[in-house]
Amino acid sequence: MRGPARTMAAVLALALLFAAACDRPEQAPASGRLSVVTTLFPLYDFVRHVGRDKVDVKLLLPPGVESHGFEPRPEDIVLVNKAAVFVYTNRFMEPWAAQLVKGVGRERGLVVIDASSGVRFLPLAAKKSGRQADDHDHGAHEGQGHQGGADPHIWLSIPNARKMVQNIAAGLAARDPKNGNWYVRNAESYLRELDHLDESFSRGLGNCRTRLFLHGGHSAFGYLADRYGLTYVSAYPATADAEPTPRKFMEIIALMRKNGIGYIFYEELITPRAAQVIAAETGASLLRLHGLHNVGRDDLASGATYLSLMGRNLENLRTGLQCR
Repeated sequence: MRGPARTMAAVLALALLFAAACDRPEQAPASGRLSVVTTLFPLYDFVRHVGRDKVDVKLLLPPGVESHGFEPRPEDIVLVNKAAVFVYTNRFMEPWAAQLVKGVGRERGLVVIDASSGVRFLPLAAKKSGRQADDHDHGAHEGQGHQGGADPHIWLSIPNARKMVQNIAAGLAARDPKNGNWYVRNAESYLRELDHLDESFSRGLGNCRTRLFLHGGHSAFGYLADRYGLTYVSAYPATADAEPTPRKFMEIIALMRKNGIGYIFYEELITPRAAQVIAAETGASLLRLHGLHNVGRDDLASGATYLSLMGRNLENLRTGLQCR
């Protein structure tokens, strides 16, 4: 676990970089809360925890909308233009973000936060190691579909989530330096919660009957598998609008039968057709995992958070991998 002093120093250093990037030195808004617009749900939730009652944060994605095919609408551009801070995930997840912010709000000192600054990216398609998936090639995953060669789902690595929170705290402090210490303290508190979550995953997935993580959805969970030494095989490439091949279906079905696996995972906001086909063929049960790109109206209304949704993921992973 990182020491508070080290983390605070890192956040403050990043804040200076954000401040230097602004067209002119900016002060906190004269009145009211800092207006922040985010692209995906994890960023929205991180801003809520770091900014608390000093920010007014809005999620660009409408509730229940699948993120991969999303393109900003004219009203989204207006929303960003009125904001003090715009936060996006990375250039692989939102290739449209850089174009959207060109010239938008710059004369008013809009701070644009690339939450991926300093994170560890995984390649989009893992190279074949020569071993089969049922040989427990820990951390391997397959996928293709996002341009640029990097897996964009960085928030599903808790160490990456820590870095994203630090980047957000730094950007908020740069735009609103009067409350900079407030953002840093809140970030420190939230980072400790992320550390506890990481420890819970390590313990919870430390003693499982299988480490073969079979997913009937798009290739979103490579970071999670990599972090906890799981072998990850998904039916779809990295984009949710792609289609699995018959060969991939046969591969997953064969792995399930050979390894005696009784569960296949599917994900939120995407019709689980592939998982249902595999379950019907093998007699397996379905278990849901949440990729956290976005949330539905019910989850949003019930106060779902990154921590709570990841906690549910851990419970279902422990069931599906038969952990003790």
